[in-house]
Amino acid sequence: FMQQVGPERRVIDFYESSGVGLDHYVTMLNERSYIYGEHILPHDVRVKELGSGKSRIETLNELGIRDVTIAPQLRVDDGIQAVRSFLATCWFDEEKTRRGVEALKQYRRDFDEKGKTWRARPMHDWTSHASDAFRYLAVGFSGGSGWSGGAIKRNIKGFR
Repeated sequence: FMQQVGPERRVIDFYESSGVGLDHYVTMLNERSYIYGEHILPHDVRVKELGSGKSRIETLNELGIRDVTIAPQLRVDDGIQAVRSFLATCWFDEEKTRRGVEALKQYRRDFDEKGKTWRARPMHDWTSHASDAFRYLAVGFSGGSGWSGGAIKRNIKGFR
């Protein structure tokens, strides 16, 4: 969860889960007291589900999720470079984003001992989903072109 305040991007909260449906995430979004300006989703949100024949974006729309931005599909390396640039203007809520920040810190490539080189793609481990989500934020955020940043109803504390 990110809020634009002037030139600062305040990462105010973090949530992750797995093995749950889209309805779970919509419920979680609705339970928070944030006012959302934009939901950034990965490019594959347009894929049709075999069971329903609907795309994830259609399902989210039916569940009340509007103001969606679909992040462009870039090479992973280009997305990682976008994150590096994006991070220069970010502040993180120390408490609420702890696990997400730790995932970003530990996101890495694996070393191929046999070939004595770094593998082309990052390791797929517990850091992957959080880091991918942040990458989608970095490449999909409109950066003030029509988005006000969305006010929140809580005080922000513990930024670093």
